[in-house]
Amino acid sequence: MDGHDAEDSKQSTADMTVFVQNLLQQMQSRFQQMSDSIVTKIDEMGNRINELEQSINDLRAEMGVEGSPSPMAPPSQPDLDEAKKEEGSA
Repeated sequence: MDGHDAEDSKQSTADMTVFVQNLLQQMQSRFQQMSDSIVTKIDEMGNRINELEQSINDLRAEMGVEGSPSPMAPPSQPDLDEAKKEEGSA
């Protein structure tokens, strides 16, 4: 019976090895699919951002404000502010 137990143990070890290898291959495949999906979505997002920037630039050009600063950062006008203060104190 000892020879039979040793053979069963070898078969069990071989089966476990095959099982683990298959599991690792499946995990690697799933991670690769997820990675590819993430990269694809990032690329799509980048393309959409580029299209949005182009649309904004087109709209600004149509409005004739191509050379004006961004509305997010209005220009400070220290000269006008100083002039108002001087007018008020004079």
